[in-house]
Amino acid sequence: MKHLALGASLLAIALVASGCQWVPRHAEQDIAEQDQCLTEIPTLEENACMLAAWVDFGLAAQRGDSEWRQRILEEADGLAPRQRLARAVVLSWAGRDHWKDASELYKADLALAPSSLQPLLRQWLNGLEARRALAGELADSERSRRQVSRERDSLAKKLDALTAIEESINSRQQ
Repeated sequence: MKHLALGASLLAIALVASGCQWVPRHAEQDIAEQDQCLTEIPTLEENACMLAAWVDFGLAAQRGDSEWRQRILEEADGLAPRQRLARAVVLSWAGRDHWKDASELYKADLALAPSSLQPLLRQWLNGLEARRALAGELADSERSRRQVSRERDSLAKKLDALTAIEESINSRQQ
């Protein structure tokens, strides 16, 4: 029984001692992950804050002004998937003339993102595609409206001409 208690005590001491060596490495890892969390352009490395960092980045892109977008686009000027996806997020909240580029960047690099981030990026891509479709429908509707307006104006001119002819005929008959 004495040997069992002594063995348990030695095991506990060994675990505590090995845990003490583990704590600083774990703390260093936490600090490194926090540094990745604080970057303006989020990382694609799996860590505790990756998803939250991309959500925050997406909100910043949505709320940011043109100066903020331009600065981020300059920082994200590169071919790495992280940079291309960051540009996609920023461009998707810029003007309509940038939406096609954003869509192409999303489609090209979405599969290169970590699997835990892909649903968010796919949701953003789907939202962008929905906005593009609505903008296209709006443009088609506006074209149709202008065409109908031109046809109405043309018919109004013809009606005015026919009315003038009818008035001329009526005045001759009297």
